[in-house]
Amino acid sequence: MSANRLPARPGERLNRAKTVAFSFEGRRYEGLAGDTIASALAANDVWLLSRSFKYHRPRGILTMAGQDSNTLVQLPEEPNVMGDMTEIVPDMKVTGQNYTGSLGRDRGAWIERVGAFLPVGFYYKAFYKPKGAWRWWEPVVRNMTGLGVVNQEVGHGYYDKAYGFYDVAVIGGGPAGMAAALEAARAGAEVVLIEENPGLGGSLAYARFDADGEEAGTRLAELGGSIAAEANITVLTGATAQGWFTDNWLPVTRGNRMYKIRAREVVMATGSIEQPTVFRNNDLVGIMQGSAAQRLIRQFGVRPGRRAVVATANGDGYGVALDLAEAGVEVAAVVDLREAPPDCPRADAVRDSGIRVLPGHTVFEGRKGGRDGRVASAVVARITGQGECRDGREVFECDLVTMSTGYAPTAHLMCHAGGRMGYDKATAAFALRDCPDAIMPAGSVAGAFRLEAALAEGRHAGWAASKRLGLDAGPEPDVPANRGAGEQNHPWPIFPHPKGKEFIDFDEDLQIKDIRNAVAEGFDHVQLLKRYSTVGMGPSQGRHAALTTARLCADATGEDIEVVGTSTVRPPFAGEKFGQLAGRAFEPVRHTAMHHRHLEMGAQMMLAGLWLRSAYYGAPAEKERCIQEEATAVREGVGLIDVSTLGGLDVRGPDAAEFLNRMYTFSYKKQQVGRGRYVLMCDSSGAVVDDGVACRFHDHHFYVTATTGGVDRVYQQMLWYNAQWRLDVDVTNVSATFAGVNIAGPRSREVLGGLCPGVDLSAEGFPYMGVRMGAVAGIEARLLRVGFVGELGYEIHVPASRGEALWDAVMAAGAEAGIRPFGVEAQRLLRLEKGHIIIGQDTDGETTPYEADMAWAISRKKPFFVGERALRVQNTRPPTRKLVGFTLPNADDPVPEECHLVIRGDDITGRVTSASYSPTLGRVVGLAYVAPDQAEPGTRFDIRVHGGRMIGGEVVPLPHYDPENKRQEM
Repeated sequence: MSANRLPARPGERLNRAKTVAFSFEGRRYEGLAGDTIASALAANDVWLLSRSFKYHRPRGILTMAGQDSNTLVQLPEEPNVMGDMTEIVPDMKVTGQNYTGSLGRDRGAWIERVGAFLPVGFYYKAFYKPKGAWRWWEPVVRNMTGLGVVNQEVGHGYYDKAYGFYDVAVIGGGPAGMAAALEAARAGAEVVLIEENPGLGGSLAYARFDADGEEAGTRLAELGGSIAAEANITVLTGATAQGWFTDNWLPVTRGNRMYKIRAREVVMATGSIEQPTVFRNNDLVGIMQGSAAQRLIRQFGVRPGRRAVVATANGDGYGVALDLAEAGVEVAAVVDLREAPPDCPRADAVRDSGIRVLPGHTVFEGRKGGRDGRVASAVVARITGQGECRDGREVFECDLVTMSTGYAPTAHLMCHAGGRMGYDKATAAFALRDCPDAIMPAGSVAGAFRLEAALAEGRHAGWAASKRLGLDAGPEPDVPANRGAGEQNHPWPIFPHPKGKEFIDFDEDLQIKDIRNAVAEGFDHVQLLKRYSTVGMGPSQGRHAALTTARLCADATGEDIEVVGTSTVRPPFAGEKFGQLAGRAFEPVRHTAMHHRHLEMGAQMMLAGLWLRSAYYGAPAEKERCIQEEATAVREGVGLIDVSTLGGLDVRGPDAAEFLNRMYTFSYKKQQVGRGRYVLMCDSSGAVVDDGVACRFHDHHFYVTATTGGVDRVYQQMLWYNAQWRLDVDVTNVSATFAGVNIAGPRSREVLGGLCPGVDLSAEGFPYMGVRMGAVAGIEARLLRVGFVGELGYEIHVPASRGEALWDAVMAAGAEAGIRPFGVEAQRLLRLEKGHIIIGQDTDGETTPYEADMAWAISRKKPFFVGERALRVQNTRPPTRKLVGFTLPNADDPVPEECHLVIRGDDITGRVTSASYSPTLGRVVGLAYVAPDQAEPGTRFDIRVHGGRMIGGEVVPLPHYDPENKRQEM
């Protein structure tokens, strides 16, 4: 058994039948399955885990709850890992971080000796003189800052997202949270219970609520059994609710997954965070929160020391003393900051055991001994006033000092939702203020510290959530008046020492003098104080520093602590990995009505927005041949493509034309019924965002197409703008209502003629850009004569339920003419030959119509359209790039790919947006951005392709194919 391993006890997180070998600082150790890095090392009597950020002071366990930076360690593949929350795995290689030389003998610790020359805010004042000094200081500062080291050779891991929808989300799996979840579930609500620790229980899993230490375990077993038996409760352990966003949207991270949870009601039972006592050297290894010592004992079976001094100002500290004594730790003294501690069964048990109790005293100083910087003794002094102690102090030899002198509510999510934390003088603690209706607090986060009160508040919150959902929740549960809020916090556990080193913020090595000096320099508002001193800006985000900082700021300014308040709390609650944010999202896939016909014909499918579309028809090994044959079929005969994925918007009402006039760059007021017109949409900055065709079927009815990936954004923009303009118009997204095909090629009129005898398809009766209503193969349809691929062609839009029937009818009618289905790849080639752009491929988020050579699509007679002012301003400035057509003079050069760069000398002047070999033209054709002085036809420019090879391109007029548009207008 390891040096500090205790006998097994009920409720611990360990599997004692399985040992796990790992290494720390190159030395091999063994822990037990379920151990964290910190607990396994503590079991092996290794307590020094890291070095502090600024002074490189030795640091060890503080909270055992992932609430501090003291246990941040380095793994080969990941820096800044919480050592007290990360479980060991076989052959794990762990090292400390932020040191030079070795963890035990850090050569960087010299910086503490010159601490007097590094006052608060020194980084704002130093390194600037003499002129140019920063160039020398910058590499020095960069080398000394940062904690862990990012391994840039680590491969990508798998991350994803999951989605959950619940009636009630309960955040926090302690006694209040468990009670709330049960109450809501029993009323019929679907509940998710979110707990950041590996198991439920919260304080029930480690704290001592009674003298004999049995009550917590009994309650946990009862609640845990009931939750396990309740089918309506989904439990997420090891999960952190990172924030609250509008409409109860909760991002929850768990391992390599982010859960996006929506809940109709939210119960916040997040508990409270134990606060440190402030005295000289309160950061030494072996000085920890009382709850940390209890976690080590009850959850990990580790003895936290051999001889202890317990500093307390509440009954919890006496529970710590009892747990320590039962674990075989000699308790030298319980130092109670209160002059007259109230009666308490746990305190009585401590006194009955013979442990010395010193009321009205405090730990005034910790003294270290040994190479690992562990505490060797505690100096105890009599309290004579606020933060004052008298001489005649007593020294206790010890290797452990625990602190149990107060709490702060874990109210971050409440603050995200618009609440705030004020200060309650009666309880000497932060208290919730202006709680929003969106969240119901319960338990110690709301000041209910007595176990019965926390359970009762949890039941009441679950009942209230159920009631608001309209469920039969039964009679209202009672909540006891005595909640224990005034029994936990000492009003001033802060004791300045003549020699300093009383740490407020362990992350940033900030001391009492730093806070006072910052206020004296004029940074006396808590928001300014935070930014000037960096208090609360480290990994702990002020969890242990905010309350002490508010007290010191109030004392220095003469303001009430309630007025001083706290700095703004923002999400995320804890550290998030980029992988969790960028992980694979839920990707719904939509099928067109003809989807299975494409599969039957050998289509290779591709994603286009949310839709699966036919890329080409044939074997993957013959992709290029298939694409070119499909394109040739359209140029020489007839082809059919599924265009159901195009966006469709019905715009109806007396102001329909005026509405489109404002939304798009062209003019639509005088557009004739039965005609279509190109639409180009810009945003307020003048950047191109979408295009399509506006088809006028009636004076008050336009059918507007949009791009597959852009229609939702266009629809949202239309609704947003019309909410301001209040025109008499209705906009409906009918994209899923219709299925569509485009029949194109010189024989398309011949094929279609036999399917719609009631529609005049002649060039005179149905000219280019004409639109008609009619029946195709007996199916009511909207017909659009458009030419995206540059040939005679018709788009046919029918009800989605008739899409497959339409496809079958057209294919059957075209059999004699050799009709061939073609996919997106051939369509892109055909449109490229015509110089037609694809939004998002040939444009980017900054492309204007002038850059894309689309000034022809801008009406200069309209008084307004979205983006008009920006375009007017931009048109007065010289352009910086131009989209041009190009070809490759050298037929042996490879086809450039999208985003291959246009190079001139050492400068990047543009990029290729589209390029392909054209079987019709027998050469490579493409589109590219070039510098304005490179845009004239005949100009040569260089393109850098794969491997850094340079090839030559030549600007040619657009379109590449059929420049007089005779074929699409025939």
